[in-house]
Amino acid sequence: MSITPTIVYAEATPNPNTMKFVANRLIIEPNKIVEYLNESECEGAPLAKELFKGGYVKSLFFNNNFISITKTDVQEWNRLVSPVREFLQDYFTKALPVIEVYPEPKEKSQESNTVLIPTEGSVEEAIINILEEYIKPAVEQDGGAISFRSFNEGIVTVALQGSCSGCPSSKVTLKSGIENLLKRMLPEVKEVVAEEL
Repeated sequence: MSITPTIVYAEATPNPNTMKFVANRLIIEPNKIVEYLNESECEGAPLAKELFKGGYVKSLFFNNNFISITKTDVQEWNRLVSPVREFLQDYFTKALPVIEVYPEPKEKSQESNTVLIPTEGSVEEAIINILEEYIKPAVEQDGGAISFRSFNEGIVTVALQGSCSGCPSSKVTLKSGIENLLKRMLPEVKEVVAEEL
């Protein structure tokens, strides 16, 4: 078995408790995102289990080639970044399993599932297209994810994951960034809110 070295680097995110660790290759299946909010959710995810064992992890978010790790208040990132980066680099280089069984998507609420397939030409479809083209890449750059949940009476509901979840600046981004863009592009949009998890 040949070993292909994997390079991992750390990036700060707007959330001071979250650090994004980026690999130079895919670490999970493409177009999958997985979030673990505690160790008990990590069934079928050996890497997540290992990271939670460290005692500093509050939550984990996996997407394509990166992991966003949100820490507890036990230690500061200046003491954690190097050992975590080295651990991940070694883990990926050895080609150890990251996620063996992908969890079923959680149902957040009845409303979450009301608009899964928007009709062609609908406001919902336009919102999803704007989120995909303009907003999602920027949110992923910061170690998070955004997804459309619903549109009802002018209110767009989105779900925030990864570094965006619990980030002090996410409310500002949601209102002054995402909401302003959607209102400018779609007069039907009056407000954007984040789904409570």
